[in-house]
Amino acid sequence: MVDTSVLAPLVAAPSRAVVLTDFDGTLAPVVDDPAAAVGVPGSAAVLRTLTARYGLVAVVSGRPVEFLRERLGPGIRLSGLYGLQELDRAGRIVVAAEAATWAPVVTGVVERAVAALGDLVEPKGLSLTLHFRTAPDREAEVVAWAAAEAATSGLVVRRAKASVELHPPVHADKGTVVAAAASGFDAACFLGDDVGDLPAFDALDRLGAAGLHTVRVGVRTEEAPPELLERADLVVDGPEGALVVLRHLATA
Repeated sequence: MVDTSVLAPLVAAPSRAVVLTDFDGTLAPVVDDPAAAVGVPGSAAVLRTLTARYGLVAVVSGRPVEFLRERLGPGIRLSGLYGLQELDRAGRIVVAAEAATWAPVVTGVVERAVAALGDLVEPKGLSLTLHFRTAPDREAEVVAWAAAEAATSGLVVRRAKASVELHPPVHADKGTVVAAAASGFDAACFLGDDVGDLPAFDALDRLGAAGLHTVRVGVRTEEAPPELLERADLVVDGPEGALVVLRHLATA
């Protein structure tokens, strides 16, 4: 049984509330092949229901916007690549201007990564992810390669579940997305499961100090960092638990 009482202020005034959620590990089970990730059944439908009821609803992910749109369908606000991409209300993908200038650098790094690491590389256009979930014995090699490449290319390293990411040195993360999305509203919640979601929790802390009602929902998986679960106002088990929270918000 999920204790949804902390969500009451959002349910009471949905037009004044923001509902934001991660994708991988939160809406979709983590899988060995990143390209095979899909949301649990019902996740896209409940997001569209929420969109009709709440002031703002969005999926905030490290994935590219186009990847998210292919899996979730139309009618859902999307923020991709940790805020480097946004899907606007007209359905257009908007890229952060600062990040766009780094595209040629990222392309070069991707080429070198593929030559050095092969199919462990996931190109994302404005960033790249190096996965070692299927090759745990190569973790040290992958981490060292990313650090060396960051030192020479100017990109920055971010850790994630069984992977490392290389991003342009642009001030954008899930925290900046949450702060912008919640501006002007009275309440906000975020559902997440990974280290990349901690900046979103940080943003909610700041918003809470400014008077908003905020709810941090931690999604428990085998790989969820303890810090995230310790900081959560509500902890649920896996994407199925996250779906329970979203359905409560949609129907309560």
